[in-house]
Amino acid sequence: MTATLDREVVVTGSDAMTMPDGRVVPVRSVPSGERRRRFLRFVAKHAILIAVSAMFMVPIAFVVLTSLMTDQEALSTTIWPSSFQWSNYSQVFAEVPFLRWTFNTFLIAILGTIGTVVSSVPPAYALSRMRWKGRTVTFWFIIATMMLPFQVTVISLYIIFVRLGWVPGMLPLIVPAFFGDAFSIFLLRQFFASIPEELSDAARVDGASEWAIMTKLVIPLAKPAIAAVALFSFLGAWNDFFGPLLYLIENQDLWTIAIGLNEFKGLHHVEANLQMAASVMFMIPAIILFFSAQKVFIEGVTLTGVKG
Repeated sequence: MTATLDREVVVTGSDAMTMPDGRVVPVRSVPSGERRRRFLRFVAKHAILIAVSAMFMVPIAFVVLTSLMTDQEALSTTIWPSSFQWSNYSQVFAEVPFLRWTFNTFLIAILGTIGTVVSSVPPAYALSRMRWKGRTVTFWFIIATMMLPFQVTVISLYIIFVRLGWVPGMLPLIVPAFFGDAFSIFLLRQFFASIPEELSDAARVDGASEWAIMTKLVIPLAKPAIAAVALFSFLGAWNDFFGPLLYLIENQDLWTIAIGLNEFKGLHHVEANLQMAASVMFMIPAIILFFSAQKVFIEGVTLTGVKG
């Protein structure tokens, strides 16, 4: 392997190291006891992580295995199905409009995600990169709105949407996303604040406007944070039950998977295998999306607290 001494590269071996002047200096090897302790610590650390991961995987494994059982096996103490009943999945599609529910859920989640990102980036940029009177007060006011649960404002919002003629319909679930989200603004603001100011100052010297700095400089550097916000927004809309139940329950053609699963449970309350098959299909898109964006998601979340 190589090492650097006094800015000169030297070659090292397992038992000796060559110095810049050509001298060979013996290197003391790590005692076998120390190597053993390091190995045991390594194994213990990963064993704990594997055990914790297994604890989280057990419920998912139970759902998947139950979805492949017969209805008799699903209600028994059987852990492993005697034969995989793949027909359970096709039966779900045959009995309910699952594809329609999936399309509705994707439509609401994707449009809501676009609205959240588009409406959260400019406020986050203004709160982190621009200097103007009242910026701190405005930021704390936005943060304060996070303390209000949805149930506090739901009655007034419902009345407004009814008078606009949007109920039943998807607009109450999509349009509010285009007016910003407090948590997304906070997350992006934290990330934008970690970008060196010297980059923006150099762009201003070159004559770039604030819009050009935001779109051509800050946003490309903030892709991990934006990806994290998009993922949070998509999963929130995908798993949302209360909103669709409030605004879509009157029109079955507009139902999302969350509402459909609840209705499916009522129709097949003793057929746990079919319920689990429908649940697996509900989880698959979210799991695929998370693992596909896992790298940028973790990077975006961990880097947003670098600078406050």
